[in-house]
Amino acid sequence: MQTGNRRSLKELRDTATTIRKDVIRMVARHGQGYVQQGLGAADLFTYLYFQELRFDTANLNWADRDRFILSTAHNTAVYYATLARAGLLDPATLTEYCLDGSPLEINASERLGPLVECTCGSLGQGLSVAAGLAMGSQRQQRDANIYLMLGDGELEEGQVWEAAMFAATHKLSNLTMIIDLNYMQVEGDAREVAAIDPVDAKLENFGWQTIMIDGHDFDAMFASFAAARADTDRPSCIIANTIPGKGVSFLEGQKSHNMVLPENTADDALQWLEADHG
Repeated sequence: MQTGNRRSLKELRDTATTIRKDVIRMVARHGQGYVQQGLGAADLFTYLYFQELRFDTANLNWADRDRFILSTAHNTAVYYATLARAGLLDPATLTEYCLDGSPLEINASERLGPLVECTCGSLGQGLSVAAGLAMGSQRQQRDANIYLMLGDGELEEGQVWEAAMFAATHKLSNLTMIIDLNYMQVEGDAREVAAIDPVDAKLENFGWQTIMIDGHDFDAMFASFAAARADTDRPSCIIANTIPGKGVSFLEGQKSHNMVLPENTADDALQWLEADHG
């Protein structure tokens, strides 16, 4: 069972590097995919599954488990890799990523079983589901927290703001939303598509606690998630600034939503990760 014992920074960084390698290998088999988002969010996923979330690997249906909702449901290479490294999925199945008939679909779905709390193929829906789960957990007086990963492009969906208002109105303090703020979406830079900034001030006006952090700083994650747990009057949002392609120097900052990843580039990326963190 996952515990609340604090992992060392080295343990977390080494795990994030392993997950990044998995992401490269998984996407490289297809020559194109969501590699930049996966590399950028690897530290956040590592923290969530190796430090924050409470779950039981022997009983995935444990009623008091914490729930995690992946609203950006296409960012699955990093999600599946994290599940595998956390003991929730056989690492050997990662080779089945996006193959016909595999439950490891490009958009995470409930075909994978209780590991996926809900299917969020259409962007903008995750917060509504998370808020409902948080309210249900409160009414059942369960000691379970609900966590949600939201992409910044999803802030352009009206449903997100309706759910944000609902969560604040009902003081769903057991709900923590993590916004992966990389300003990257399929149409380009999110700020040029819609005026989403200032994200923190907007959510504060809706009644949320908001915390801005560097999404690659584990110390900042420790502090921000502790602050989220400590606030018992309102939901919390951790706004994590992340860098697409983080961890591989020649990929960092490249805002390619569905990036072509030739075999030689993937090999160079794996060598970089081995040399830099091996």
